[in-house]
This record gives sequence, structure tokens and C-alpha cells, in this order.
Amino acid sequence: MPAFHTRICGVAVQPETIDRSTIVHTRAGALRGTTEGSVYVWRGVGYAEQPVGPLRFRAPQPLIPWSGIRDAIDHGPIPPQGKSFVGGGRDDPKMRDEACLTVTVWSPDVTGTLPVMVWIPGGAFVFGAGQLQLYNGSRLAANGNVVVVNVTYRLGVFGGFELGDLGPGFDDNLCLRDQIAALQWVRDNIAAFGGDPDQVTVFGESAGATSVLALLASPAADGLFGRAIAQSPALPLIADRETRAHQAHEFVRRLDVPVDEIATLPQRQLRRAAGQLQGESAANSPKLAYGLTYGVDLLPAHPVLAARAGAVAKVPLIVGTNSREASMFAWGRPPMLPTTVPMVDDYFRRVAPDAKDAVLQAYPSYPRRRALIAIGSDVMFGAPTWAFADAYSGHAPTHAYRFDHTTWTLKVLGLGATHGSEIVHIQHSYGSYLGRMLHPLGRQVQPSVGRRMQRTWLDFATAALANWPTYDTERRATRVIGSMRDETIDDPDRARREVWEGLYAP
Repeated sequence: MPAFHTRICGVAVQPETIDRSTIVHTRAGALRGTTEGSVYVWRGVGYAEQPVGPLRFRAPQPLIPWSGIRDAIDHGPIPPQGKSFVGGGRDDPKMRDEACLTVTVWSPDVTGTLPVMVWIPGGAFVFGAGQLQLYNGSRLAANGNVVVVNVTYRLGVFGGFELGDLGPGFDDNLCLRDQIAALQWVRDNIAAFGGDPDQVTVFGESAGATSVLALLASPAADGLFGRAIAQSPALPLIADRETRAHQAHEFVRRLDVPVDEIATLPQRQLRRAAGQLQGESAANSPKLAYGLTYGVDLLPAHPVLAARAGAVAKVPLIVGTNSREASMFAWGRPPMLPTTVPMVDDYFRRVAPDAKDAVLQAYPSYPRRRALIAIGSDVMFGAPTWAFADAYSGHAPTHAYRFDHTTWTLKVLGLGATHGSEIVHIQHSYGSYLGRMLHPLGRQVQPSVGRRMQRTWLDFATAALANWPTYDTERRATRVIGSMRDETIDDPDRARREVWEGLYAP
């Protein structure tokens, strides 16, 4: 804790020892950053009071102002979590701590009024952090002349495990509340970093994209951003309040302590009990124990239902999936992504027994591996995303995509355009641990798909997107992103989409 306190809470620094060009003045106090390539960067910037002690399991609280200048040079810790190959590089932070509510900010011009892109990382609400090198925003900021903000929020039992129904002392949807607090911090402070608070695009992948769609449906996030990008959202990670309440009380039963003692228990004990429930939920339900909760004030309705009712933010949106989302998960065979014949049988038995035969007709090569991967992909990603795009496009400009590009390394592994493989092309993080695995030569020769994707995302954030027809339920125009070129195809997955239409229900 002492090292983290120095980085986040900081100390006064004598004027003659600091680089004045990296000092910014936020509402709570002054911060000193550093440079990374051609951009300024501030790391470990707290956007709320750290959720420790009496603030554990509570909504994020506003920062307490300070005097003097605080260092924002080193990363803060990442949230408590297990090991992940995404953050397995030597340059990724290794320190884990509950005091993790920080952002990283990259800016090419602190005197400007630049568009802002706020990144929400994924990881199934169990893994991940904005500090990981895979998400390094320096190249995005430099290439696009935008301010990039990466958010780190609470995960696992401390943020992605719903305890709101336990009563006073436990707030709901903590990870979503953290993200909203970070967006409020951006609104109030980003001008000091050269950003325009009226030109904010929020974007994320997987659980981060799920969060983006939840933010569109949350009244508390209204007005905090003007554009949104959701890369491979996994909407089955959002469950109703009743399901989450049952889970919370089972959690208390297993801990075998009074509710008012839970917030004081050791981290290991809490994580173990929640992890057991996560494993059981994966085997018995499409709703995982970790995730978001709807049916509460912060998120009144599931995003699909909110979009159908028009109860969403109605901002321009890019949303899409990768063509072989489930191929990476097939190695571990998680039940909520059915990729074997017994798993497919079990899934339909639990979820929609009368629909199995009709659905399988849309996968003519079943039970071959390609069809099994497609089914697993559609259960978690494709069908919910098609349902959301259909609903949301009736209220706001929507652009849909399907990412098909694959690398020779992914081909050798039999994965294809698997989950998360598009991230390196948008961030140009080819030097990260995962980036080097996917594109060993990416640092020397950026692939065409990376140049095109990053430029498109930047154009969208600066309101200059062209040559991409909007999505509607008549054409369902979708940009199919290939290795050498992109093309617009109307309803490219029509047969699969139609068999899931009306079947996917939150």
C-alpha cells in the first residue's frame, strides 16, 4: 500500500524539480505526468476515492481535493484477479489491489480542444485493467489527434458480483457505477488535458462492450458521451435482479457469517466463495455469476428491452462481432458457450428445448467443428448483438460490422477471427504481449486491416465517418472487415440470424 499511496495520493514536489509541460490542473488538484513517444501521459490518476475500508462494496465517492502537485507517472495496481494471457507481458502491471479506481490519459496537445475516446476494457467482469499494454492508447492518441482515456474499474467479487440486495452497505452494479464515475471525471476534468467534454466517444470490447450497451440504457450515464462503439458485446453477462439476489443470499450462506461482517472479511475468502458460484452458474445457467444487473434504478431494463422501448441514449453507435468468437473459448469448453455436441444438447435442454431442431438447420455442417464454433459464438455474442442492433437502429444511427481478418498464427492454431483479435488493430498495440503473438511483424509493418480499422474508429469519434451505410432492419447493411479490404454486405449472416430471431430473450 505505501507505494500505491505515493503514486495515487502523491506528495508535493518542489517547482524546480518538475517538468511544467506535463502539469495539469484538475478540479481536485494538480497532477504531473510524463511523455510517451509524441504524446503526454498521466498514469494512476484516481477518478474517485479508493474503495477500501468503509467504502468496500459501496458506490464510488468523489475525490477529496489536495494541495500541491501529485505525481501521475506510474500505474496504479490492477484489480484483484487471477492470471490472464492478455496481461501476461513483462510491461504489464503486476501489482493487484482493491484500491484500483484509476484512469490513464494520453494527450497529443494539452492546449487543444480535441475529441476524447474513453476505453472500457473487457474480461468477463473477472479479468482485465485499463493499464494493460494491449490497450495502450498512445498510438491512437498520436495518430488521431485525440485524447484517450483508459478506465480501470472493480472486478470479480468486488465489482462484478452483485450484492446490492443484501441491504445497507452494499450498492448494486459497482463496476458500472465505477465506469459512470470515470465518465463524470472526464466530463469535469478532460479540458485540462486538451480534451473536449462535448466530444466524448465511449468504446470497449467484450465485457467492456457489454458495459457500453448498458451505459446506453442507464439514465445515470445520460449526457456523459455522444458516441459509442461496442466490440463483441456479451449480453448474457447481464442478468435480472431476482437472479442476482438469489445468488447474493447463497453467497452469504456459504460464507456463514452475518451480512454486516462480509465487508470486513479477507479478500481470499470472498473471492473463493464467489468463484465457486461462478463455476456453478457456468454449468447450470446461461447467466454467469459475474456481470451486470438490470431491474434496478441504475439499469432499469436489459439493454435489448430498453432499445426496443426507445429508452436508450440515442447516440451514434458502431456495434459488431468477430466471425469466430467462440474458437478461443472452445479450448476450455465453458458451458455457456456450447462448442461440443453434448454441450449443444445440454444448452437447448436448459434454454429452449423446442427450438433445437430449427436452430441447427441454420448450421448445415453440424456437428462438424466449424458449425459448433458458430453455435457457441452466436449463443454468447451473435444472437444478442443482432437483437440489439435491430432494436437500437430504429432510434439512432447504427453501423454494424463483422470482423473476418485472421493472421497466419491464428490460422495455424485453428482459431480464425477469434474473440478479441481485433483489439490490436484498433489500438495498434502490436508491441504488447498478445500483439506480438498475433502479429510478430506488426511493429515493423502495420497490416492493412489495422490502418483501416483505426482510421475508421477515429473518423467515427471525430464525426467524419463516411462510406459506411447505416444499419436498419430492411437491409441490415454490415461492414465485413477482411484482411485486404472491407465490403458492405446486406444481412451477411441471415440464415443464422433468422433462426435466433425471437428466440434470444433477456
